[in-house]
Amino acid sequence: MLRLALETEPEWGEWARAHLPEILLDHAHCEKKAAGAAVNLLFRYPEHACLQVPLSELAREELRHFESVLGELTRLGIGFARQRPGPYAGRLHQAARSAEPGRLLDLLLCCAAIEARSCERLTLLAEVLDDPPLRTLYRGLLAAEARHHGLYLELAGELYDKDEVRDRLAHIMAREADAIGCASSGLARLHAGPLRAGP
Repeated sequence: MLRLALETEPEWGEWARAHLPEILLDHAHCEKKAAGAAVNLLFRYPEHACLQVPLSELAREELRHFESVLGELTRLGIGFARQRPGPYAGRLHQAARSAEPGRLLDLLLCCAAIEARSCERLTLLAEVLDDPPLRTLYRGLLAAEARHHGLYLELAGELYDKDEVRDRLAHIMAREADAIGCASSGLARLHAGPLRAGP
C-alpha cells in the first residue's frame, strides 16, 4: 500500500512515453539521488544502529538500478548528461522539520513518499512501453520501489512512536500531493505532474 494522497492520472504514462529520452535520463538521476539520500542518512545519524545495514543495502540496490538505467540509455543511444532537476523533491523536503528528533522522522517519511510516487509512476510507464527490454526493466523495478517505501516506514517505526509516525506520515503525504501537483515549468520529469497526455 503506497499511501499516496493524490493519484497520478492514468494518461501520465502516455505523456511520459512521448517524452521518453528526458524521462529515462531523469530516472537515472533519480536512482543516483536515492542512493545518495540513503548514504547521507548513514553519515548524518551514525548513532542509530538500526539504520546502518538496511540503508547501506538500499544504497547499493539504488546504484544497481542506476547502472541498469544507464545501460538502457546507452542501448537506446541517449547520452547521459546533466539535467536541470524538477521542483518536486525540493518542495517535498520543505515539509521536514529543522530540529531533531523530529527531523530524522520527517526525512525518513519524505524518502518513503518519494519511493511510493516513483513506484506509481514506473507502473504507469511500464504499462505503455513497447520496447521489450525497457518494459522488462521497468516491470522488474516495481517491487523494489514498493519495498523501499516500506523499508523507510519500518525504520521510522523502529525509532518513533507509532502514533507520531502515523500523524507525520499523513502530513508528509499531504505535502507530497501538493509537491507533485505543482506546475513543472514544462519539464518532462519522472516526478513532474500529474500531467495529461499531449504536447
